[in-house]
Amino acid sequence: MDWKAKWLRPASDFGNAAPVFSTDFALSRTVKQARLFITALGVYEAALNGRRIGQFVLAPGWTTYYKRLQYQEYDVTDLLRAENRLTVTVGKGWYHSPMPGFSASDFQKGLAARPIGLLAQLEITYEDGKRSFIVSDKSWSVSESAVRFSEIYDGEIYDASFIPPCSGTAETFDGPYETLIEQQGEEIREQERIAAARIFTTPKGEVVADFGQEITGYVEISVNAKAGEEIRLSHAEVLDKDGCFYTENYRSARAEYCCICRDGQQSCHPRLTFFGFRYIRIDAFPGGPGAAKPENFTAVVLHSQMKRTGRLSCSNPLLNRLFDNIIWGQKGNFVDVPTDCPQRDERLGWTGDAQVFVRTACLNYDTEKFFTKWLADLAADQGEDGYVGHVIPDLLKTQPASAAWGDAAVICPWAVYLAYGNTEILSRQFESMRKWVDYITAHTTTEYLWTGGVHYGDWLGLDAPTGSYKGSSREDFIASAFYAHSASLVIKAGLVLGKDMAAYEALLQNIVSAFRRAYPTYTTQTECVLAAHFHLAENCQAAADQLALMIRECGTKLQTGFVGTPYLLHVLSDYGHTDLAYSLLLREQYPSWLYPVTKGATTVWEHWDGIMENGDFWSRNMNSFNHYAYGAVADWVYCCAAGITPAEGYPGYSKVRITPAPDARLDWLEASLDTRHGRIISRWKKQDSLWRYEITTPVDAEVVIAGKTFLVGAGSYIYHSSIQ
Repeated sequence: MDWKAKWLRPASDFGNAAPVFSTDFALSRTVKQARLFITALGVYEAALNGRRIGQFVLAPGWTTYYKRLQYQEYDVTDLLRAENRLTVTVGKGWYHSPMPGFSASDFQKGLAARPIGLLAQLEITYEDGKRSFIVSDKSWSVSESAVRFSEIYDGEIYDASFIPPCSGTAETFDGPYETLIEQQGEEIREQERIAAARIFTTPKGEVVADFGQEITGYVEISVNAKAGEEIRLSHAEVLDKDGCFYTENYRSARAEYCCICRDGQQSCHPRLTFFGFRYIRIDAFPGGPGAAKPENFTAVVLHSQMKRTGRLSCSNPLLNRLFDNIIWGQKGNFVDVPTDCPQRDERLGWTGDAQVFVRTACLNYDTEKFFTKWLADLAADQGEDGYVGHVIPDLLKTQPASAAWGDAAVICPWAVYLAYGNTEILSRQFESMRKWVDYITAHTTTEYLWTGGVHYGDWLGLDAPTGSYKGSSREDFIASAFYAHSASLVIKAGLVLGKDMAAYEALLQNIVSAFRRAYPTYTTQTECVLAAHFHLAENCQAAADQLALMIRECGTKLQTGFVGTPYLLHVLSDYGHTDLAYSLLLREQYPSWLYPVTKGATTVWEHWDGIMENGDFWSRNMNSFNHYAYGAVADWVYCCAAGITPAEGYPGYSKVRITPAPDARLDWLEASLDTRHGRIISRWKKQDSLWRYEITTPVDAEVVIAGKTFLVGAGSYIYHSSIQ
């Protein structure tokens, strides 16, 4: 891109108000095409002649700003007139808001010291072949906008009646050019609209609107008002046990929206921020909060533009609600970056959460482009020694790296490759993958194991000692297990790319040998899971049998946290305990996937008992009700219960293996998956004393029914087996 434009900023300090940059220009010839190239240090909303340009909300998105800043290209030909005005409002966004709310870093302080800025270049091609350019420079004007305040955590104040006292001058500055990249990720867009289900008054006298579903986005308000009247909203995920509005778990994030009205019928919504919420408290409204009606409010769902590819349904209504919750959790946390949660003073791209969920993410939606962009940020943020931060973009810069978090550098690219069959993701990320394994090798205190580090362990494991967030699994055990796992995936990736992996193959053999010597026994469910799933145990069947015994001995309950849970049901199924895997999946009492559903959850919770049996909250300050990690269980439903997997050596489902595993506690189950080669469907249901299987495959498939293997071509097939 040949940039003729200059970076602009206001010449004077506007305080909290978002600046709006503008330029006027006239056209006297017939235009063939007009393209706007634009980006900002912050987030922007652009308009030409009063009409919004594009559908990208919170553009240019969130990247590791010191090294990568996306710019966008829009075709604006149809928006042009003879006389034109181009305006761009720029807010703080992720670039300049005080993030994260619970911690500060030099990285963040450095961004805070930089100005909000705009770079824009309009290229006009005329019918006669000539071109002209409208570029951001000192001729542009800048003034305070009607957005009087806007930040990621605290929300937005919008004054619809605001008239700037005068237009100021914009000044140029040495903004970044060398880090500019074309739009790489998916755009964030408005996706769905949800009407308010009800408005009610709480025991405290609060007027609250309920949208019936937790979402990420904002509320659009339609109202007839007088100039100066205010609408003020606060956001919340849940109500407390008394039915009152609850925001303690948002911590320092104020999550408020204020609109100061103009005269007449009008509509308003936040323009440069977003919230995670199900409920809004109406703190002010024309005529008083009690005058608000459900028809005044519409929740607008935001998430990255991803195509839905996978669907699950079954005969159990609670499971169906869980499947929906997993989808909503992904939508709510895939807002340009795979965040942990969308509501409190965090909303960060935690690497551990991403690697836990990546396989499910790639089944539910086409996330290849989404992860390609995020993994490029991971590689850009990665240290020269291979260090990978706890979050990407790495705002925390917290050393040292943690096992199962930093391993996202290896696990995520491999999962994306298996899902879509495109070797480009491996080519792009291979050096990052290799560097991560080398980092572990260089930072351990015991050769061929990973010891001496500081890790998150089995985060939120239910077997955690009193007062700890970490489960009881040994941290060096977990770290060493992931060392082996990442080394094995680097080898696989290297072989796909035609590289000589002999050195890493020798390393892996030594890691496995050292692991077996150091850890001959397993003390927790998670340790059994990792030893079996990563093929580190001398006898993986024995490790899986021990896991099954542990689960049964504690009352058929899981005790795993972030590290063990994603693989738990897989290990049970892989080693002959599918019935027990179903028992855990179908369990309704705490702890279980369905317990939150029985408590009215509409997304996946951070804690198995975020709301306890007595209605109290598990925690005040770390209790998200939209935290997608445990939704990784959907991977097991697709791959084991429905049995849909790529055949060995056929990434991207160019050939498939379908091995359904029905359970008599369900009458039927269906999974469908849209792949690069077409739609796969696996359905089973009870039919008298038989299981009836209905299989559709767009490619050659190996279908395994009740232990019998059928090699088939593309088509639809029906099989039967007896119900045991």
